[in-house]
Amino acid sequence: MAMNIRPLYDRIVVKRIEETETMKGGIIIPDTAKEKPQEAEVVAVGKGRRLEDGKLIALEVQVGDRILFGKYAGNEIKIDGEEYLILREDEILGVLDTAEAPSGKKTKAS
Repeated sequence: MAMNIRPLYDRIVVKRIEETETMKGGIIIPDTAKEKPQEAEVVAVGKGRRLEDGKLIALEVQVGDRILFGKYAGNEIKIDGEEYLILREDEILGVLDTAEAPSGKKTKAS
C-alpha cells in the first residue's frame, strides 16, 4: 500500500479491521445498522512524543500492530478512496497479541 501521509509526533494512522458481515444464524446486518469496528491495524506512526525538555520518547506501537481503541477516538480521514483513522497514542486502549502460546492457546491481549 502506497500511502502518502506521515503522522506527526505521537499520532498514529490506522485502518479499521472489518468484522464479518454475517452473524450466527445467517442474519446479514446492513451497513447502516452496524457499528464501526474498534479494532485496527497500524499503517503509519509518528516519530514520538516530545517532552517539555525537548526529549523525544518513541511510540510503543509499530506498523503492523493490531490495536483496540475507544468508540469515539481519533479523526477519520479518506486517502485515495480508503478510510483511515488518525489517533494519538494515548487514545489506544491496548495492543492485541496474536502470538501463539506454547500450549497452543492464544495469549491475552497486552
